[in-house]
Amino acid sequence: MSLEQYAGDLAMCCRCSACKFVPMQKVKGTDFSYVCPSISRYNFHAYSGGGRVNIGNQAVKNGMNYTDRLLHVVYNCQLCGACDTSCKYAMDMEVLEPITEFRMKCIEDGKTNPALEKAIAGLRKTGNMVGGLGKRGAWAAGLGIKDATKEKVDVLFHVGCLTSFDPEMQKLAKTTAKILQKAGVDFGIFGDAETCCGGRAYQMGYKDDFLAQAKKNMAMIKKAGVKTLVTGCADGYQAFKVLYDKFDLKGDLEVLHISEYIAKLVKSGKLKLKKKVDLSVTYHDPCRLGRQGEPWIHWSGKKIPGDRFVFDPPKEYRRGIYGVYEPPRDVIKAIPGIKFTEMTRIKEYSWCCGAGGGVNESNPDFATWTAQKRIEEAVATGAEALVTTCPWCEKTFNEAIKQSGSSLKVYDIVELVEKAL
Repeated sequence: MSLEQYAGDLAMCCRCSACKFVPMQKVKGTDFSYVCPSISRYNFHAYSGGGRVNIGNQAVKNGMNYTDRLLHVVYNCQLCGACDTSCKYAMDMEVLEPITEFRMKCIEDGKTNPALEKAIAGLRKTGNMVGGLGKRGAWAAGLGIKDATKEKVDVLFHVGCLTSFDPEMQKLAKTTAKILQKAGVDFGIFGDAETCCGGRAYQMGYKDDFLAQAKKNMAMIKKAGVKTLVTGCADGYQAFKVLYDKFDLKGDLEVLHISEYIAKLVKSGKLKLKKKVDLSVTYHDPCRLGRQGEPWIHWSGKKIPGDRFVFDPPKEYRRGIYGVYEPPRDVIKAIPGIKFTEMTRIKEYSWCCGAGGGVNESNPDFATWTAQKRIEEAVATGAEALVTTCPWCEKTFNEAIKQSGSSLKVYDIVELVEKAL
């Protein structure tokens, strides 16, 4: 696709500002009513979904007019998709897709961000997005995990860049492996041969780099004969499950998030969560596991001539409601002793952790600010701990907590499951 191919969607925006807030029918009060971090932080219409769409509409009509402020608007967006979901509560139009294409157009025209250029240069050189050096599979030493490049396995555990290389996040990889071993799952990893899923490159606007990574991954997966892939990273989940499908690369690969897989193991009795965990928690829906984890919908057709935005055959829209919402909640509720309370903004209207869209790399202060707003919402529930299902969320929340001085604890769901085992 290209920005021009979304001209109809770009022209549809009526500047109602629904993209900025949780839908009015679901708002519970003045607190936590915003859904878009960018407009909430910068408080100027251009920084909203509608503002970016309006700019894109003019760009299609009159050509790109790059300025420093325009690029600030483009790159200070987590591409979390909340604007798209809120708009589609009442409208049939694409918001996130043309905004993403706008970002890609900037990259194509050489209007890049230095921090993102550095991250992509690292990806091209090392095969990861976090600047990790050394052996990618070193975290698995001594755990007796199968090498899926050499042995046939039922399940491939794709670990992800951050979890493989970050010393503080490697605990999630080890914990996940131990849980799968305890459940008797025949699984393996690609170890040092594992490479980035490409999801974060796509978010940053580097489509070609994303496609290169996707093709590498699918070639390895097909060669290994893997039928089921499990990952604990929300970015990785969306990449394998949704983006690879969007570009007709996924084939019949089954993609599951670890929370989905654990929920299945608990339901089948292969995992028994017996140990009491005396803790009050709330849960954060990662953007790319929740609303952006909704399966891709393949559609081909044409617009019916006339003023109305109508298609033949009718176009089905992704509205974020079919993301992975219940499995992590089911797992949390299955743990004895847990007291679970929801935040105000949940599921398809969840507030972003701040780490997506390259913002973590290009404007870490904005990423931390976004995370702190979510911490405030979690604290308002009275919970002792915030549970999430993505290492990027956990890392960003912990950094925000350090700066704010909050006593809130942050756990990945696999850490809670380990306590219950």
